Amino acid sequence: MINVGVIGLGFMGRTHIGAYQAARRDGYPVRLVAVSDRDASRLSGHAQQGGNVELSAATDRLFDPAEVRGFTDALALIADPDVHLVSICTHTDTHVDLALAAIRAGKHVLCEKPVAVASADVRRLADAAARARTLCMPAMCMRFWPGWTFLRDAVRSKAYGKVRSATFTRLGSPPDWGRDFYADMNRTGGPLVDLHIHDTDFVRYIFGVPRAVSSVGSLAHVTTQYHYDPSVAEYVVAEGGQDMAPGFGFRMPYTVAFEHATADFDIARAGSPLELCRDGKRESVALPTGTGYDGQVRHLLDAISVQASNDSLSANMNQALEVARILEAERASLSSARPESL
Repeated sequence: MINVGVIGLGFMGRTHIGAYQAARRDGYPVRLVAVSDRDASRLSGHAQQGGNVELSAATDRLFDPAEVRGFTDALALIADPDVHLVSICTHTDTHVDLALAAIRAGKHVLCEKPVAVASADVRRLADAAARARTLCMPAMCMRFWPGWTFLRDAVRSKAYGKVRSATFTRLGSPPDWGRDFYADMNRTGGPLVDLHIHDTDFVRYIFGVPRAVSSVGSLAHVTTQYHYDPSVAEYVVAEGGQDMAPGFGFRMPYTVAFEHATADFDIARAGSPLELCRDGKRESVALPTGTGYDGQVRHLLDAISVQASNDSLSANMNQALEVARILEAERASLSSARPESL
């Protein structure tokens, strides 16, 4: 049995708990044994917080406090000998120190994105993970989200030929939760780091590290072109921002033109969010159920069960370091108004 402790009971903490509980219902040997939050009222099991993506499985009751130990001190949870795996769902500027403490305590770690704003801090954790006998995984949920797993497989298999162009968009209103934290771009890196990271990570995941990036806009709303050799992809662009008016909602579409088909994804589309255009026809593509949160948790649980290495994880800290460096290059390009090499 893999015993889990979750630190931070806002929206992301809720999604992690829900994903572990869903895995347990599906037969995974996992159970929630401990939670931690500085706000003692959240330890009642009724913690709720908003987020970008509405989860159909959301519930008012997260856990039974009679069965799950509650801590206001995160380090006390990490020290609990009954905890094997720690999910870190706190503010960005606390991630690295908590993850390092968990690694030193011999725990496996699932750390929410972004791991840190500065690549130097991500490097500290990547170095520690390389020496650890436990697993340390960044929570990059888009790699596991139905629709994106389809795109990953299509790019790698070249089922529709090579990629000619790929455009990713991620737009929303400013969060109405944790307003003081999100308003401090020194702590969050702004939407460039906190939101746009999803698409930068996925671009790197399927195409590799770009030769250079060209970014325009601001930390609150950025558009980046990732420059690759044409043999990889001719045109790759991602736009991300959280400057939409309240009520706009949240959008995360992509459109990828292959040589022989175009994949068009929009989570807001009624019916099937993924459609494939080819031979003059548009067809719906059936996708697996579940979320990226479910997928990333199950991937880590499987890896723990077979005693896999950190390098074998679909998302690992060395990759998180590469993504942090790409984001720094994007930020530099915003300031210099010219392409930045990597």
